[in-house]
Amino acid sequence: MSAAKFTFTRLRYRSGDWDTDQRMPANILNSLLEYTTIPINTQENVIDLSSDEIFSYPFCYLSGHRLVQFDSKEAANFKKYVQNGGFVFVDDCNHDIDGLFAKSFESQMDALFGPKALKKIPNNHPIYHSFFTFEKGPPNTGFELNGWGDDLVHDYLKAIEINGRIGVLYSNKDYGCEWDYDFRNKRFLAEDNTKFGVNIIVYAMTW
Repeated sequence: MSAAKFTFTRLRYRSGDWDTDQRMPANILNSLLEYTTIPINTQENVIDLSSDEIFSYPFCYLSGHRLVQFDSKEAANFKKYVQNGGFVFVDDCNHDIDGLFAKSFESQMDALFGPKALKKIPNNHPIYHSFFTFEKGPPNTGFELNGWGDDLVHDYLKAIEINGRIGVLYSNKDYGCEWDYDFRNKRFLAEDNTKFGVNIIVYAMTW
């Protein structure tokens, strides 16, 4: 995994809808510029999960609303990538633990890593202190109580850990939609809601 600069890499998979929240990556990259000294590529990178190019990037993002059903090459790459030190941030755009994305993605993880590999992480996990401090664990999103999905606020994130380090971070909180706005509009917010995105990337790049 040899990328010299941080590259926001989105995974394109054959099933479902992978191309969500199109303004979000630029927003997160702006936050990295604003708050950190991490060198970055300013453009989002989209690669096929089935491509061996995935192994050139230490951070990847995967999201959607619909079915997640990896083909054999996608499954093999995902497992190898995570087991070899890669980090995948997976965000359920439905914010619905009973929805199609959640159920199908979790089923894929069970098949690849075992039925108990994907676990809730404690709210004092290092990812909540990797840059900014989130004493109560994962920050809430405005999309969790909007009248669709499961209409719940999820007070946890799940993860698959490899040798004590998160390899897959999994959210039902719909951070992608929460951060899907032009970064220039952050000045209108009382508090920049992308700060947890910075934590995720700092953790992925340093742990």
